[in-house]
Amino acid sequence: MGRLEGKVALITGAASGIGAATARLFAREGARVVLADVADAGPLAAEIGDGALALALDVRRRDQWTTVVEKAVAHFGALHILVNNAGIMIYNLIGDYTEEEIRRVIDINLIGPIFGVQAVAPAIEAAGGGAIVNVSSVDGLIVHNAMAPYAASKWGVRGFTKVAALELTHRGIRVNSVHPGGVFTALSNPDGSLRKSDLDKNLVHNPIQRLAFPEEVAAAILFLAGPESSYSTGSEVTIDGGMSAGHYFDFLPGTPPAPG
Repeated sequence: MGRLEGKVALITGAASGIGAATARLFAREGARVVLADVADAGPLAAEIGDGALALALDVRRRDQWTTVVEKAVAHFGALHILVNNAGIMIYNLIGDYTEEEIRRVIDINLIGPIFGVQAVAPAIEAAGGGAIVNVSSVDGLIVHNAMAPYAASKWGVRGFTKVAALELTHRGIRVNSVHPGGVFTALSNPDGSLRKSDLDKNLVHNPIQRLAFPEEVAAAILFLAGPESSYSTGSEVTIDGGMSAGHYFDFLPGTPPAPG
């Protein structure tokens, strides 16, 4: 019997990357999955089979959240899990971001999850309780240059998660966040021109000297969505290869050799 047997999960940004990996894993663990994305998640739904439903969702639109929740409950009878995964990243210097770029990052990465919790929490409570997992980032714990709106949004998700945990846990809904580091998805390789080994070279100063695979992040999301984390709420699970632990100084002992 799967760890999510009998559960229904709504996953945003489900057409690719971490969202798709999470949907596949949840389905293998017995969950029925609602694949919500602005992109077409139909092919993934067809791959998973009858236990999957693909729905269009722009997370910035509160009205679309309402519609998706209504369709999900009508189709599967309940909702038990929300994974707020949809997100974007735009690299630039602080002074060079346009207003549209700033608002787009904040609206998708932060406002979207807030709308999601507002829309889905009543359905989860009505189903007898469940879990919400918000996908933040290592940039919600530490920061990097050229990512100001992204970092602001992911620190916001981190804080919002804790407030939601305070308000929802007594209603039977646990709320936690995951904080991935570099992951080999379209966010890290938007034009698809680079191999993973090319991008891994940028992480030689991290303890685990490579990008994560989406499946490694999905495993942490499964833990927070499932019964093994029944005593976890308002917590942060970091999946960053040690990035937030610190960096090596090449001139001191203990520095590992460069990969390859």
